[in-house]
Amino acid sequence: MIKNLNGRIAWIFDEPNFDIDLVVGVTNMKIQDIEKLKDLCMINYDLDFKNQVREGDIIIGGENFGYGHPHYPSCRALRALGIKGIIAESFSPGFYRGESTNGFPLIECKGVVETADCWDRFIYDWDTEELNFIDKGIILKSERVPEKTKELIVHGDIITYLQKRRLTP
Repeated sequence: MIKNLNGRIAWIFDEPNFDIDLVVGVTNMKIQDIEKLKDLCMINYDLDFKNQVREGDIIIGGENFGYGHPHYPSCRALRALGIKGIIAESFSPGFYRGESTNGFPLIECKGVVETADCWDRFIYDWDTEELNFIDKGIILKSERVPEKTKELIVHGDIITYLQKRRLTP
């Protein structure tokens, strides 16, 4: 069973076709050091982001979020800062495949950009697939999350999933 997402909305990328590489900067895609990536995370948007974000927060995205080549440093940096998932109008297919196999929750939810404000508190219920904006009294129904994707989230990534589900008798 997946633990419900429960936290705040740390940032909203409302433009369509947002390239996830911009979160740490395209020129930083080869950096492996997680501390350096955390320092670079979101500095082009908010210099104090890494000090404001906390465990359990999420990012909101517009249509075709994650457009571009599916590189992983940006989401590694976001996860290291405590971001627990991304809820977007829709995702670029390559980004969705890549980050889902890393066990990172990606949820498609129409109307999320126009409803969300930065620092809104929310609960996402995996059973009902509903996003509850706690202080606004608004609930949005998300697109159905495939069971395989949920299993990858439970296990943390595809390697662990395969080890536990496919390689054990």
